[in-house]
Amino acid sequence: MTTEDVLATAQCRRTYWHTAFTLAVLVAVALLARRHWPVLETGAVRLAVADQGWLLAAAAATLVTWPCSALALQGAVPHGLPPGRLVAGQFAAAAANHVLPAGLGAGAVNLRLLIRCGSSLGGAATALAVKGTASALVRGALIAVLFAASPGVLQLPHIGGGFLIAVCAAAAVAILLLAGPLWSRCRRPLAAVWAYIAAVHARPARAVALWGGSLVFAVLHCAVLIAVTRAVALPLAPVRVALLYLAASSAAALLPTPGGIGSLDAVLALALTAAGAPATAAASAVLGYRLLTVWLPLIPGLLVLAALVRRRVL
Repeated sequence: MTTEDVLATAQCRRTYWHTAFTLAVLVAVALLARRHWPVLETGAVRLAVADQGWLLAAAAATLVTWPCSALALQGAVPHGLPPGRLVAGQFAAAAANHVLPAGLGAGAVNLRLLIRCGSSLGGAATALAVKGTASALVRGALIAVLFAASPGVLQLPHIGGGFLIAVCAAAAVAILLLAGPLWSRCRRPLAAVWAYIAAVHARPARAVALWGGSLVFAVLHCAVLIAVTRAVALPLAPVRVALLYLAASSAAALLPTPGGIGSLDAVLALALTAAGAPATAAASAVLGYRLLTVWLPLIPGLLVLAALVRRRVL
């Protein structure tokens, strides 16, 4: 077999897999739409009579979330990334995240994107870990600030002093028993990760992009839900809505459902109702938020994902 035949065979195989992936994407879209069609229909009917101005504001805030996610990812990488490819990758990653459970879709897309942009496998994985950690810390800080500004919204469980002492004692014993073996095994990887973090934060522009992008991304999602609650006339203060969203989304992240579908909807609706919102308005607000952030961008996002794979960007 000549070299030309080998190349032609390889090209045919790539075309086959690209076509199969495109068909799989289309089938996944059809199945998701068919399975959740009652939710889509009910949400559309409820939102048809909502305030269109607030809904447009929510849609505008949704559109800015993907550039903010791209900005945060760029901040986690020492070298520069192509801006257009980066934003398209975040749009595709968000769609993939709603198909695969527990963030696996977004992680796989971003990992492949960073590798294609010149990062090593270890560097790409470290960058995603840094971005995820920054996002979690930012959300925790926002929850703390909003909790202080709205006392009584979240009811923390009462924990006795004896239980706290027992937990601290158990943690201390575990650290003493495991510190030596774990440190010997993890010292070199932790040193590499620390060096990577130092390299990122040695450049002020990267640090601002990482933390600023993560902060604005979380704030924009709060703004989307707040705008939708205004559109459906839900009687809760914006600060309370933002706090309830951050707390509910953090709790729903513990459940490995694709994009929090089902888990976030239930937890967020329950949180809004428990805070004093009417059940119908709370359900309508959650449906509107999910339509704007999940269902409407899903088909375009999956098509962008298929296009990026076909062009070998991923």
